[in-house]
Amino acid sequence: MGALISNYIVIVSVSGVLNALLALFAFYKKTDFAGIRAFVGSSFFSAIYIFGFALELSGNSMQEIGFWIKVEYLGMPFIAPCSLLMIMHFVGLERLINKKLLIPLFAVPIISTLLVWTNEYHHLFYKAMVFREGAPSLVVDIVMGPWYIVQGSMTFGSMLAGMCLILWQWNRMKRVYRRQMITIFVGQFLPAMGAFLYLIDKTPYGMDPVPVIMSVTSTLYFWAILSRGMLTAAPIARENLFESMRDGVLVTDRFDMLIDYNRAATRMMEGLDSSAVGRSLAQLFLPAGKDAVDYVMSADPLLSGERELAWNIGGSTCYYEVRSSPVLKKDGSIAGRMIMLIDVTERTLLQEKLRQLATIDSLTGIYNRTHFMELSRELLIQAQDSKSPFSVILLDIDFFKNINDRYGHQYGDMALQHVVGVCSRHIRERDVFGRYGGEEFVMCLPDTPLKQAALLSEQIRSDVERSPMYTVSGQINVTASFGVVEALPHNVSLEELLSEADHALYTSKRNGRNAVHISSGAAITHFRP
Repeated sequence: MGALISNYIVIVSVSGVLNALLALFAFYKKTDFAGIRAFVGSSFFSAIYIFGFALELSGNSMQEIGFWIKVEYLGMPFIAPCSLLMIMHFVGLERLINKKLLIPLFAVPIISTLLVWTNEYHHLFYKAMVFREGAPSLVVDIVMGPWYIVQGSMTFGSMLAGMCLILWQWNRMKRVYRRQMITIFVGQFLPAMGAFLYLIDKTPYGMDPVPVIMSVTSTLYFWAILSRGMLTAAPIARENLFESMRDGVLVTDRFDMLIDYNRAATRMMEGLDSSAVGRSLAQLFLPAGKDAVDYVMSADPLLSGERELAWNIGGSTCYYEVRSSPVLKKDGSIAGRMIMLIDVTERTLLQEKLRQLATIDSLTGIYNRTHFMELSRELLIQAQDSKSPFSVILLDIDFFKNINDRYGHQYGDMALQHVVGVCSRHIRERDVFGRYGGEEFVMCLPDTPLKQAALLSEQIRSDVERSPMYTVSGQINVTASFGVVEALPHNVSLEELLSEADHALYTSKRNGRNAVHISSGAAITHFRP
C-alpha cells in the first residue's frame, strides 16, 4: 500500500473518530434544541460511513472492498436527510416536519441500503465494480445503476434544500446567530462540493474526498458548539418560546399578508396551516365574521390597538381580545405587524353571567327591578330634555295567590313566565320591560303618549285573557290588571310616576280586576278603547 493511501486512511480515520465523538458529545449535551436528535443522527451516520470508507481503502480484494462499501451504506444515505431535519429545526420550520415529509425522506435511504446489500442479485445500484488502473492502491470505480442516480439526487437535493433554507433565513436571523448559520452552511457546502467533484471524476485517483472534508466540518462543529453556543443558543429558543405561547400570534408583512404564525393560532383559527402563508389577513379573518374583517381593514398598522371580537369557530362563538402592534425595521420603517389573539371566552362568558345576575330576573328572563329603574331613569331624563312623551305601565296578575295555593308554586312560576311571554309579543325594541316585584311587572315606554300607552295596555290585557295557560293539570285562565301614567309635568320623577301608576293599578284591582285604568293628574279613569 502506497504512502499516499496510508496517509489518506489516517486522515479519514481521524475524521471518523471526530464524527463519533461529535455524536456522543451532542447526545450527552444538555440542550433545549429540538433538532439535537437529527444532529446526533447525522454525526453518527457520518462516522459509520467514514470508518467504512477507511476500511474500504485498506481492502486487499474486490470481495473485501465490496463488503466495506456495503457497510458505508449503513450510514451514508442517511446523513443528508438528518442534516436537513436539523437545519429545519434550526431555522424554525419544525412544524413542517411530519409523516408526509419523513416517509419519503427516509424511504429512499432505506431502499438504497437494501439494494446495496443485495446488489449482486439485481445490479440496480451498481452495474459493475472494477479496479482503477494506475492507482497507487486498490481503488474501485463503479458503473452507476438506476437507483444510484435516485440516491444521489436525494442526497444532493437534501443538501441543497438545507443550504437554501439557511440563505432564506439569513436576513431574518439576528446577527448573534449568523456565525452559527455560517458554520452549518459550510458543513453542508463543503461535502456537497466534494461529492460533486467525485462524481465528475475530478479527484486524485478517483478517491472520495468527502470523508476527509468531514474532518474539517466536524472540527468546525466542535468549535461552534464550545465557543458559539451552537445547538443551545440557536434561534430555535425564540421559536420554542413563540410556539409555546398560549396566545395566538400572527405576523404579517406591510401588505397584511401572513408570513408566520404559532401553534396556538392554528387552534384558534379554522383553516390556518402552512397553505395560509401568503394569504391576506382579511381573508383569514373572514370566517370569524364581519366585525373581525372590519377591524383588520380599519386598523392602522403604525399604531397599537386592541379590541374584543366575537369569533365563530365550528358553529360556536368564542371571544378573542385582538391586539395589533407594528413590527419595525432597525431604521424605524414599517415591516409589518403582529396580531395577537388572546382567548377571553371564559372571562367574557363569566362577565356576561354576572351581568345577567345583576340585571336580569332569573325566573322570567326580563330586567330585574334595579336595572329597570336605572334604564328608565335615564330614558326619563332624555324625554324631559327633549320634551317628548314618556309613559309607564304597571300590571299585576289577578288572583296570583290563588294559583299558588291551588296548583302550587311551580304553576305560579309558570304563570309569571306565561304573562311575560304574552307581553313580549307587544312591546317594542326601545321599550324597557322589567319585573317590579312578586307578580307585578312594569313597562317604560319612551316617545309614547298616555292614550297610546293605554291602548297598548288594553291589547296586552285582552291577549292575556284570550291566552289560557295549558298544563298537565288542565287549562288555567290568567288575567291581569293595569295602571297607566304619562310623565306630565315634565319635571316629574320616576318614583312619582310609578306611584301614580300604582294608584291606577289599585283602582283596576278594586273595580273588578282584568281592567286598564289611566292616571291623568288628579283623576283616575277606566280606559275603554
